[in-house]
Amino acid sequence: MYVGRFAPSPTGPLHAGSLVAALASWLDARAHSGRWLVRIEDVDTPRCRPGAAELILNQLAACGLQPDEPPAFQSKRGAIYQQALDQLSARKLAYPCACSRKEIEQAQAARGVVRTRGNELPYPGTCRPPHHHADAHQSRTAKAWRLHSGLASGISGHDHLVRWHDRRLGDQEQNVEAAVGDFILKRADGLWAYQLAVVVDDADQCITHVVRGQDLADNTPRQILLQRALGLKTPSYMHTPLVVASDGEKLSKQNGAQALDLDDPLHALRQAAEHLALNPPQCNGTLTTALSQWTREWALKRV
Repeated sequence: MYVGRFAPSPTGPLHAGSLVAALASWLDARAHSGRWLVRIEDVDTPRCRPGAAELILNQLAACGLQPDEPPAFQSKRGAIYQQALDQLSARKLAYPCACSRKEIEQAQAARGVVRTRGNELPYPGTCRPPHHHADAHQSRTAKAWRLHSGLASGISGHDHLVRWHDRRLGDQEQNVEAAVGDFILKRADGLWAYQLAVVVDDADQCITHVVRGQDLADNTPRQILLQRALGLKTPSYMHTPLVVASDGEKLSKQNGAQALDLDDPLHALRQAAEHLALNPPQCNGTLTTALSQWTREWALKRV
């Protein structure tokens, strides 16, 4: 059975870009006669704003996008994240790390590797066993945890390229070890990293299809690698076109995107549907009839 989800972070209200992702995931679930869930990704608690989760849920409801069961909150799911980390650690697929961000930048700079805009530096493997420099770290406490991407890439007969098919972007591949390195599973401040949380949550909620914004496409190979390491199924992925600001940057809360004006929810949904190449709703249509029309169109275009 199809199970999809929309997973916003409560760092502020929904904006035009997040409504596009919400509508696309809702339409895909309805077009497949499936279930649609909402998960509040509040694992990064310092960035979450009080009341934002409730506001987001109210915004979705105003747009007629009702989940099929009560929303899940990542902040309440730490125990299952710990179980996953323990499983990886027991198989030597995860290890503790004492490196700071500055030390990683210095190590890569010494190799001539510099950070480019919008991209993280690949982890240089300083703490990775068995080649870590024990003498350099023996006086420090390792607090973060990383996935050993090299070992994870080789399990289950897979080579070092993670390959997948995106329903919109087509065939994709990435060498995670080379492009990203050993990425964080649990942060030094004790908070769970997005990659581990989303993989565990998708599996626990039996998510079969992930429909989300294209800005998250580069997370997919890391998540597939984690799914393989944990013995979990890989969902189908589809990444929708981004809404961009006047300067060409992705519309986001970080760059001051305005909250949705829901005095007229149908108008807001009409703009989101237009971005998804769906036809305008019929004249004098209601929210319900518009959503029904777009569901039929989506089924013809996407299934």
